[in-house]
Amino acid sequence: MQVSQQTLKDLEFSKILEKISEFAFNEGTVERILKLTPYDNPAYLIQDLKTVNEYLSGFQSENQIPFSEFYYMSEFLPKLEIENYYLDVENFFQIKSNALQIKEITKFFKKFEEYFPELNSLVSEIVYQKEIVDEIDKVFNRHGEIKDNASPELLEIRKKIKHISGRISELFKKAISHNLEFLDDIKESIVDDRRVLAVNSAVRKRVKGRFLGTSKTGSISFIEPESIQRPNRELDELKEEESKEIIKILKALTAVISVHRNTLEDYEQLLEYLDFTRSKAMFAIEINGCLPELSDKKILDYKEAYHPLLYLSNKEKKLKTWPQTFRMDENQRIIIISGPNAGGKSITLKTIGLNQLMIQSGILIPVNPKSKIGFFDRIFTDIGDNQSIENQLSTYSYRLKQMAYFIRYVDENSLLLIDEFGTGSDPELGGALAEVFFEEFYERKSFGVFTTHYTNIKIAAEKLPAAINASMLFDKQNLNPLYRLEIGQSGSSFTFEVAEKNKIPFRLINRAKKKVEKDKVRLDKTIVKLQQEKFEIQKTRDEVEELKQTSAEQNKELENTQEKISEKLVDFQHLYDNELKTLQTGRKMNEWADDYLKSKNKKKLIANFLKWVEIENSKKTEINTIEKKKEKIVQKEVKKELKKNQRTIKEKQQKIEEKKEKQIETEIKSLKTGDRVKLKDSNSIGTIEKIEGKKVTINYGQFTAKVSIFDIQKI
Repeated sequence: MQVSQQTLKDLEFSKILEKISEFAFNEGTVERILKLTPYDNPAYLIQDLKTVNEYLSGFQSENQIPFSEFYYMSEFLPKLEIENYYLDVENFFQIKSNALQIKEITKFFKKFEEYFPELNSLVSEIVYQKEIVDEIDKVFNRHGEIKDNASPELLEIRKKIKHISGRISELFKKAISHNLEFLDDIKESIVDDRRVLAVNSAVRKRVKGRFLGTSKTGSISFIEPESIQRPNRELDELKEEESKEIIKILKALTAVISVHRNTLEDYEQLLEYLDFTRSKAMFAIEINGCLPELSDKKILDYKEAYHPLLYLSNKEKKLKTWPQTFRMDENQRIIIISGPNAGGKSITLKTIGLNQLMIQSGILIPVNPKSKIGFFDRIFTDIGDNQSIENQLSTYSYRLKQMAYFIRYVDENSLLLIDEFGTGSDPELGGALAEVFFEEFYERKSFGVFTTHYTNIKIAAEKLPAAINASMLFDKQNLNPLYRLEIGQSGSSFTFEVAEKNKIPFRLINRAKKKVEKDKVRLDKTIVKLQQEKFEIQKTRDEVEELKQTSAEQNKELENTQEKISEKLVDFQHLYDNELKTLQTGRKMNEWADDYLKSKNKKKLIANFLKWVEIENSKKTEINTIEKKKEKIVQKEVKKELKKNQRTIKEKQQKIEEKKEKQIETEIKSLKTGDRVKLKDSNSIGTIEKIEGKKVTINYGQFTAKVSIFDIQKI
């Protein structure tokens, strides 16, 4: 992808990189992040986006990647080819630390391969060499010190050092005891890494030994006792031998490690890439970034897209940030945004451009995951006042220079982002030239988002099928911008309304209105009215959508409940069928028992039983053991459920019966002599002649009937 430094500057891409670099462990990774630009290779880009997304998923789940701070080895690994060069102790520690981290990482990704396919494919190319750590452990202990047995010679030398150090310690104690009357209160000190006697300067000649200096005041003289001078020389010789042997050991170990140089370089590259990827994933958490759907077509379907820097700034201030939703494709390639100043036009333009730069640089963006985004070969921007003092260019001259550059290189794979399109010159002449540029970009089939106040540009957009007007919504009643992009309608500049809000006197505003053509004012008023109506419609639409969503959630909940009820009913039906079958079997047994009691005929009883068994067996289908167990478990659960709900069911039944009784009592109280009634199961109508408690005498004309008061119904 080709993108100029001016475009990166216009869209403040460097600020994004600085934010990401704050999460890096190593300075080398920081440098790599700060040099990041949009990718030229689509395959590498998609790979990076996927790896960052996988790393982010690791943070969001319990499977966090075991990666931490690592060490750069680039400074000393190339020196391994130099003859007689050897690594120092710290270098070996760094090598071991990196190798052990590679061990944990390869082990982790092998275990969770299905969760991190893209990262695993990269890590699987690296082989953990156990020999590297083993060889280092042969020489160094866990504290980073060279072991005594790192070589037989070193072991022998250190034994001698230990022996002679012990001898020196004994001789020094004797020297203190022998010269105690001449010593200062501190008795001893250290000079040039040697133990010395702290002798009072006035009597220093009374103590045999080598004079090594005095204290700052001169009151104390430091003397190396004569008895330990020779052992100290022997100790110095042994320490020199030890140093030479250590260098010999380090050279041997360096030679062993140098064999694995390529492997160590691979380790460093992988660790740096993981640091690079982790930093981008951490930044994605900060901005609520995600990986949208990627497309190989030229499409920008941004849903709820945020400007990442504005989002972070407002988050810190606890302010709301307004997202933007829009779509651009081959059928709608150019959007003309109009509306009031300070209404969010420029920030909308930057939101589009910055998010596009980020996604094409392998950085996740703050949009709805359902967004769909394609890639462009070039992004051109002209945002802000870019006067050039060095070249003595005015704003308009600079913009004309930019237009000339755009016209030279723009094509169907380009995205243009131009703020205040055509401004800087005479409105009529500048507007005409801007319209020509617009038509040229359109004919080149480029994609573009332009902000403008020019009416002729808005009208031109209405005439072209692949261009569309858009506006930043404005609340005319409160005279406040709403910072929301509305596709499909041009917006008013709200010049006079904004002036009124800023307390410009009405008399001046009215004079200004008179100086403008009536048609222009009428058109602007119409646009304002339409925009306000659209705002109200959008508000209503949002409320309807919210209700619709709530309704959908409730329907889903009801469906789930219905499904559970249906499942329970099926289980209850199975239990009922089984219980009914058991009841029928019991009845048959009772019949056979009664028959046997009368006839005492055993053969008939046995014959009946065997015949019943054969009939039942013929009905049965082959059910495997597992299904039988399942059926028993279901029956057990259903019985448990019935038992659990038995009390609840009884309570509900009791409430229903009580409710019915109350209704009946109400009906009874309303009955009186002379009311026309009928029996509930009859069509014959009679008149109440007498009411005696719960009995009613009904006169049907030719006869009377005495019935229960519960069996009648008032007409």
